[in-house]
Amino acid sequence: MPEARDGASGSGRLRPPALGLLLAEARGLFELNASVLLSPLLMRAPKGDGHPVLALPGFLASDLSMVPMRRYLGELGHEAHAWRMGRNLGGLARMREALRARLAEIHAASGRKVSLVGWSLGGVYARDLALQAPEMVRYVITLGSPFANDVRATNATALYEALSGEKVEDFAEVREAIAGDLKVPATSIYSRSDGVVNWRTCLLRPNERAENIEVHLASHIGLGVNPAALWAVADRLAQPEGEFWPFDRGGPFAIAYAPPERAVSA
Repeated sequence: MPEARDGASGSGRLRPPALGLLLAEARGLFELNASVLLSPLLMRAPKGDGHPVLALPGFLASDLSMVPMRRYLGELGHEAHAWRMGRNLGGLARMREALRARLAEIHAASGRKVSLVGWSLGGVYARDLALQAPEMVRYVITLGSPFANDVRATNATALYEALSGEKVEDFAEVREAIAGDLKVPATSIYSRSDGVVNWRTCLLRPNERAENIEVHLASHIGLGVNPAALWAVADRLAQPEGEFWPFDRGGPFAIAYAPPERAVSA
């Protein structure tokens, strides 16, 4: 059945992930433990050049959730920054000014363009920031972020609307722009076994400087600490400024990545 394969209803609308996938999100703890155990392998990732990276947490999360990511990137030679805005309670329009101010602060202090790594809703913010201020952004990486297709197809939509005061249908032009092509290189990392976000809402349009990377069996709440996802983030951020080449799905976590054409042909 199409619904079982891709989460689409008979009307063609996408559905949120099934209850079984949502309940399986508890495996995120194992993904964190796997990264700790595999840290010697993770440290073999390409080293950074010291440029600043701003880590943006997901919905209901805080800077604490991004600590493993920031520590890992810092150890690889990046200048990793927290967002310093407390818990992410949503609100794209409400957060835009503060997020741009934080980006400008880091850009001014370093004198360099800032890469953005956003987990879930944080990735939506990251893409919006890159649209607003491409002159300050070097690279955008999203992790399980619902910015494309039917963005209502998540198990967090109702709670997001209740806490943020925004409807997903609001700001249609902004959402359409976020789903489109950016002026900076971009990578979307996602998993078909995501129990919160329908994976099809994470797909960007691949081009000469944009790509999708699918990580097998990763959870939504574990994607930002999943060892294969961490390796992919480090690899992408290690590219020289202004350059882009497709992600090499080899290396120590090769088995965890789907072939690049899978998302395009799905």
